[in-house]
Amino acid sequence: MSACSMDYHGIGRDVVIRNASGILTGLHGADERRTGDIRISKGRIAAIGAVNVLPDDDVLDARGGVVTPGLVSTHHHLFQSVLKGIPSAINAPLETWLRLVPTMYWRYLDEEALQTAARIGMAELLLSGCTTVADHHYLFADSYDYDPAAILFETAQQMGMRLVLARGGTTRTRRFDTDDIIPAPTQTLEQMLRHTSDLVSRYHDPAPDSMRRIAIAPNTPTWGVTPEELRDMAVAARSMKIGLHTHLSETQNYVRYCLETYNMRPVQFVAEHGWVGPDVWFAHLVHLDESEIAILAQTDTGMAHCPQSNGRLGSGIAPAVALERAGGRVSLAVDGAASNEACDMGAEMHTAWLLHRFVHGAGVLRCEDVVRWSSREGARILGLPDIGAVAEGMSADLAVHDVSQLRHAGMADLLLAPVACGAASVRYVLTAGRVVVRDGHISGLDMPELLQQARTVVNRLAACCGG
Repeated sequence: MSACSMDYHGIGRDVVIRNASGILTGLHGADERRTGDIRISKGRIAAIGAVNVLPDDDVLDARGGVVTPGLVSTHHHLFQSVLKGIPSAINAPLETWLRLVPTMYWRYLDEEALQTAARIGMAELLLSGCTTVADHHYLFADSYDYDPAAILFETAQQMGMRLVLARGGTTRTRRFDTDDIIPAPTQTLEQMLRHTSDLVSRYHDPAPDSMRRIAIAPNTPTWGVTPEELRDMAVAARSMKIGLHTHLSETQNYVRYCLETYNMRPVQFVAEHGWVGPDVWFAHLVHLDESEIAILAQTDTGMAHCPQSNGRLGSGIAPAVALERAGGRVSLAVDGAASNEACDMGAEMHTAWLLHRFVHGAGVLRCEDVVRWSSREGARILGLPDIGAVAEGMSADLAVHDVSQLRHAGMADLLLAPVACGAASVRYVLTAGRVVVRDGHISGLDMPELLQQARTVVNRLAACCGG
């Protein structure tokens, strides 16, 4: 892995963003739009509006750009960035896809593959304006001769991203009808909790603008662990003061299994075992009834809404608007690249905006709401209150979206362009005031080299799996 270091140009002196067409703050109501320049001092937003430029300032020209908060993706699987478009599973639903992709390939993911995948995934996110990612990594195998958590955190530091590592895993295994598939690795509950505790001591920072966080994240709460273990995980997480995360209610089959096995719907089941509250967020939540929406809203439990992955796998459209209207918390996420081949937060925002309007009508969801889901709400769900908004005193996690491309020509309201016009183009991205993308390029990243590494890894994985 070649060096890719953050751009520290500007640390020790102020940064000024000038001439933007406007600012979408990530806030709600009268404060959701602002105008003017932005001064950043010591990693935080010091002033918005009329800003005098001083001789030592690092000035970023945002002419033809729209400023948003650095976006926050609340559910990802970075290892899947070298597993895009697997031919045998490209048209498969979730259950088949799980067997043919992550379960088929996990044992071939060596250190080089994970390093390359993490760099690809984080580069994609940065170039769509995303500065914070929650990565649900669930492959911790005795056969690996490397530390996945160390690779993920080291890559995030090199790329200039905030990382919440949702430490996954399972205590129960599945058997398949062919010897070609070796079930994904399992661990005992004791092993999982001991390793999580070690990760907390090594990496977890509880600060409101933390660069590194840990959460407990079993793969699926209804079959991946026992009900007793699920409850024990909740107790352990709260004793360590870390969050709880997992997949929930992604397909109708998921709901059916829970009803048949436990005689209750998935949200009711997890609520019975301590898995609701402001420290809990679930990926997907596609298939909810009104009683489950009420439980989530009443307990302040978060949703990581993944519209493109849910659409790609044919799982459905999550009732994100209904949850928010009930008082619940909704964020946006790209999910893994093996079920969302373009992990672009701009494309994700565009898809969310269209899907809910398609189902519920043109007035149900505004572009400004989608930006809020993708920034401030995501930060709140991850327990990072000092990021996710463009406001004085906040950490300067910012994206300047280039809205001067041909697809933006003719836009009456340029501030809507980052959502309404589709895939993202960013000119600058800053994390805690550090410029990590400058003029559309990730500082220190050799993109041709990364693309070649990606091709090498993909070819090797295909050969291993007979592809």
